[in-house]
Amino acid sequence: YQYMSCDIGDAEQVAELFEAFEPDCIINTAAMTNVDACENDKDKAHRLNVSAVEYMIDNCKKYGAHFIHLSTDFVFDGEDGPYDEEAEPNPQSHYSKTKYEGEKLLMASGLDWCIIRTIIIYGVVDDMQRSNLVLWTKSSLEQGKDINVITDQFRAPTLSEDLAQACVSAAMKKATGVYHVAGPDIMSIIDSVKMVADFFGLDKKYIHPITTAELNQAAKRPLKTGFIIDKAKRDLDYKPHSFLEGLKFVKQQLAEKEKA
Repeated sequence: YQYMSCDIGDAEQVAELFEAFEPDCIINTAAMTNVDACENDKDKAHRLNVSAVEYMIDNCKKYGAHFIHLSTDFVFDGEDGPYDEEAEPNPQSHYSKTKYEGEKLLMASGLDWCIIRTIIIYGVVDDMQRSNLVLWTKSSLEQGKDINVITDQFRAPTLSEDLAQACVSAAMKKATGVYHVAGPDIMSIIDSVKMVADFFGLDKKYIHPITTAELNQAAKRPLKTGFIIDKAKRDLDYKPHSFLEGLKFVKQQLAEKEKA
């Protein structure tokens, strides 16, 4: 494959990227996703999560490209999860408001569009400086670091390969509309962290339970999300790994990475 970097918040750079490839389909996985950072730098969050989508829409119109866009469970308020695609969004943080604004732009664009909402992505990455729930837990406990872990937020962790498969399927099938793509297991954050510890044989004494109120994060998070994924299973042939199966997959990938 060819790799080109691009500042998605720069209209000129986005146009140059489209001109270089003349795509018939794009999958936008790029966004500013640090929820608290979005709260602290609202202009940057808007540029990367809203303006960038506008620039991509303009160029998709020029090339007649199918636009597949990744979004988030955070567009919901967490009062009534798990959610299907018909549920009404009610974003609570600046991050989630910008993601929902991007969704609405795409829905009104007149393009062939597909929005794939997902939840807590985990897996092995090329750049191990980047982290996720599983890698962060494993690394922290291996180093004997104390970690504060939320007890009262519930999510459905999603293996990155499962999400990638759904995106490719949406492209191949020219799928349109909203799809919820997530892991099948809805669990508390602390239960998922303890499961990682048990799976890798790590000491759970470093895991310290804390409530959302006690943690006092800058941005509000939904307490319980999780998705009803029947539509993705039906239309996209989506077959997600359970969280335990996903951990086995990650362990195998890490072993292969060490050999390389």
